[in-house]
Amino acid sequence: MDTAQDKPGTTHFGFRDVPVAQKQKLVAEVFTSVAGKYDLMNDAMSLGIHRLWKRFFVATTQVRKGDRVLDLAGGTGDIAALLKDRVGESGELVLGDINGDMLRVGRDRMTDRGNVRGFEYVQCNAESLPFPDASFDLVTMAFGLRNVTDKDAALREIARVLRPGGQARVLEFSEVQAEWFRPIYDFHSFKVLPKLGSLFAGDAESYQYLAESIRKHPPQRELKAMMEAAGLARCSFRNMSAGIVAIHTGYKV
Repeated sequence: MDTAQDKPGTTHFGFRDVPVAQKQKLVAEVFTSVAGKYDLMNDAMSLGIHRLWKRFFVATTQVRKGDRVLDLAGGTGDIAALLKDRVGESGELVLGDINGDMLRVGRDRMTDRGNVRGFEYVQCNAESLPFPDASFDLVTMAFGLRNVTDKDAALREIARVLRPGGQARVLEFSEVQAEWFRPIYDFHSFKVLPKLGSLFAGDAESYQYLAESIRKHPPQRELKAMMEAAGLARCSFRNMSAGIVAIHTGYKV
């Protein structure tokens, strides 16, 4: 995984260096393109295992009845739907996503499932959240952090809006640990995935970017250090599926 520093004034968009000001727009175009096929995209990227990862992520999250939860990059509603029973009728779930198309798809899906009460939808940038300090008992972010331009700012914002004792949880593609598996994973990511994107969604380029964005994302120990630097305590991570993804946890003290 490439963790080299970006050139001054630029950041990475997949394997390309782009001006910092342009990345948000480019990422928005990707997710506007794939919004209607997001489940297909995740199935293609994970061979369907993302559903199990999300269930384990939620099942091991610190949350109680009546808690207020912010799910960032939560436009699809997958995580919020799984959390609903855990926060109960007295709890509140806020779905935050920078992309309005993703948020609309998620809201429609939640409504179709009968999930209406207790949900709020907010279009927002993770780098500058529109919520007061100490607003949430739990903040989750599944498969979204790698697309944020300033990850350090997003992590600081997550820490800011957490109440003392609150938990931050990040589920993200990470660095594969088994050397023997890396060539297989690379072949799937860069040869198979774009072809699946072209075949089923008519969009090979977006899927190519998503594969590249995984390789540019900070690996497990680096992200743990970033969470600590953002002001979170007791930070840890747990690899799943040989490190294809990792669950990162931190607490507000």
